[in-house]
Order: sequence, then C-alpha cells, then structure tokens
Amino acid sequence: MADKILVFYGSYRADRMGIRLADFIVKGLQARGAEPELIDAKAVDLPMLDRMYKEYPKGQAPAAMEALAGKIRAANAFVFVTGEYNWGVQPGLKNLTDHFLEEWFWRPAAIASYSAGRFSGVRSGTAWHSILSEMGMVVVSSTLAVGPISQTLDAQGQATGDAGASLTRAFGRWADDLAWWTNAARAQRAVQAPPY
Repeated sequence: MADKILVFYGSYRADRMGIRLADFIVKGLQARGAEPELIDAKAVDLPMLDRMYKEYPKGQAPAAMEALAGKIRAANAFVFVTGEYNWGVQPGLKNLTDHFLEEWFWRPAAIASYSAGRFSGVRSGTAWHSILSEMGMVVVSSTLAVGPISQTLDAQGQATGDAGASLTRAFGRWADDLAWWTNAARAQRAVQAPPY
C-alpha cells in the first residue's frame, strides 16, 4: 500500500522559488513508490483564519476547506516546505495549517526549508518543528535545508551543481526517516486506536 503524503507549500509571492523544492520532493517521493500530492496554499486560498474547520457546523465549511480536511484525514504523512521570512515562518503556510487541528493528529510530518541565502531557511524549519508538534504531529528528526535555492534547483525542480548533488544525497535519508515513522504509525493504529 503506497503512502499518501501531502506536501504543503505556502508562498504567495509572484516569483516563488520554493515551488522548485516542493516539486523536487513530490517527484522524489513518487520515485520511491509513495503517492504524494502538492497542496499549494496560494491555490487553495483559504481566508485569513476566522473560524477553524471544526468550528463550522457539519457540512457548512467552505468547499475548499472541506475538501482539504478530507485530504488531511486520509493522508498517512505530511511534508511542510517552508521559506523563511524575517527569521520566521511563511504566513500563507501558517494560515492554512491553523485552519485545522484534530485532522493532523497522530501522523508523522517532515520539514524542508529553503532560502535565497546560505542559511537555507533553518530558522523557519526550527520554528515549524514546535508548531507541528503542538498540532499533534510526530515530527521526524531529519530535515532538508536548501540554500541558495536558485543554485540548487532549476525552474523544473531538478537538482543542479554541487548543491543539488548534496540535496539529492540528503533526500534519501530524509525520505527514509519519514517512511519509517509513517509505517510505525500505520502499524500502531492496527493494534491500538489513538488515545484521543
């Protein structure tokens, strides 16, 4: 059974570079036999958080929110591809994530960060670790950190140069870590339901 993995990306900028990393991850997970799906916060276009999904009466949430809630519930694992904005997280990705809570519980998540500079978005990745843990996900210890992204991935999400070769090597361990926790969560659910 192939792992259903949602790959979340959150930049709303016109010249988005991080989409290259999201595309690289989707292709890499597909090559490993998983079933990844890119969830682009800009395309989903949820409003600024007013009501969480669970705060709507059953069947009355906006259609995009209802559809995404179903995808989150059906997923085996999550990937969060995040840029770094002023040492912090991207507002578009954070806004999308905050619309849900229980839907995330008891599944693993992995983080991939990026930036135009040499710090590779690691401060954002560190912040996301705490956020995702608080939201009920098990965050794997392996991370991907890409920077400068324009020298690592081309416009089609293909690894280029020495930085791209380094990313390709790191991807295997990162994906193995996520797959192990995904299998562990599946096996545990088969013998014991989550406590809440």
